[in-house]
Amino acid sequence: MSADVVTRFAPSPTGYLHIGGARTALFNWLYARGRGGKFLLRIEDTDRARSTPEATAAILQGMAWLGLDHDGDVISQFERADRHAEVANELLAAGKAFKCFATQDEIETFREAARAEGRSTLYRSPWRDADASTHPDAPFVIRVKAPTGGTMVIHDEVQGEVRIAHEQLDDMILLRSDGTPVYMLAVVVDDHDMGVTHVIRGDDHLSNAARQMMIYEAMGWDLPVYAHIPLIHGPDGKKLSKRHGALGAQEYQLMGYPAAGMRNYLARLGWSHGDDEFFTDEQAKEWFDLNGIGKSPARFDTKKLEHVCGQHIASADNAALQQELLEFLAARGDEPLCERKVALLADAMNCLKERAKTFPELLEKAAFVLVERPISPDEKAQKSLDTVSRGILNALTPHLQNASWSRDALEAITAEFAEANDTKFGKMAAPLRAALAGRSVTPSVFDMLLVLGKEESIARISDAATPNG
Repeated sequence: MSADVVTRFAPSPTGYLHIGGARTALFNWLYARGRGGKFLLRIEDTDRARSTPEATAAILQGMAWLGLDHDGDVISQFERADRHAEVANELLAAGKAFKCFATQDEIETFREAARAEGRSTLYRSPWRDADASTHPDAPFVIRVKAPTGGTMVIHDEVQGEVRIAHEQLDDMILLRSDGTPVYMLAVVVDDHDMGVTHVIRGDDHLSNAARQMMIYEAMGWDLPVYAHIPLIHGPDGKKLSKRHGALGAQEYQLMGYPAAGMRNYLARLGWSHGDDEFFTDEQAKEWFDLNGIGKSPARFDTKKLEHVCGQHIASADNAALQQELLEFLAARGDEPLCERKVALLADAMNCLKERAKTFPELLEKAAFVLVERPISPDEKAQKSLDTVSRGILNALTPHLQNASWSRDALEAITAEFAEANDTKFGKMAAPLRAALAGRSVTPSVFDMLLVLGKEESIARISDAATPNG
């Protein structure tokens, strides 16, 4: 496989980008990108009652956040209805489809009799082989002629060989009586016209494959490679749903998970490459293959997600990480940071990103660069600013004013001060944290001093050393 590979993601715009849909998009993206192929996006908006522009926008925004770029324009399935109808009429002209004039009452009567007699309720239309001269002047649907006898075999890259007896397939409707195409027809025509070579989707679509293959075979079109992937389950082993908490990609963005970590974790939900848990996009593109997808449902584990995200934050390029952090703040609706704070964040990034699993955690560590003077210490930090501690800060300040402001110099000065005052640096660290950040849990005191600079650091320490500061 090379540049001939074409995959697609085809969501219905009836809501947000579900986390299961996001993984399906990711798998298609990885497969195409890793082979120099194309990854296409089609919005299946034929259900006009439920499809909304807002949902389409949410899907596009979710994919943009995840970094799943697509090739070409976004395709609207609804706008291709004429092409779908054209194929149905082509099959009708070729004798591979037929006009069915049966009413809903007649179909229901047939099914009730079938149920009473213990027969299959799949509708067998009496119009399948009727002569055109017997056709009434009445509304009709166009049905495809399902194959009779034998077996439909789906060669699936994940599920293996799946066999469905032809007697289990009905003469499926292609065009409704109002001339609108059904979903099953639209999917096949769109996939064929878009040149899709690999259909990678949830295994809830497996039963659709046989019915869609009828259309491929009737038209004489090449079948795509099918790969039906197991759905994602919650920690309790049940299908992921609202009861498990957040479901949409944008919800995870707003909770502050980095996109690279999310991609990494979603890739590992149902696919594996040996024992590798942490990997880059480039490694995922190189490694991803359909034979690495398991048949069993994967379980969504928030703790594992956080662990992977923490690794990605720690290893991220500082500039890229800061940019994503600023985008997170914007998505959350926060006020933009001033240039000075953006610059301080950039200087602080190395001491912020270690052991932070999400952006809110990183921002919590960054409190010392985001806070403004005068600082109001939180309750725990305030306890570190008793009379004795304020005295220590007052006595230390002149030494800091004469320091050259390098890590070695600051470490030496504080060590000498501690020894001269018969104390330990640990006793000095708490009031320094309270003075510099207003918090009791912060990055290293020396990291904060170096990031804030001499003037700002001494000003904050002086504030804290003053009883009314």
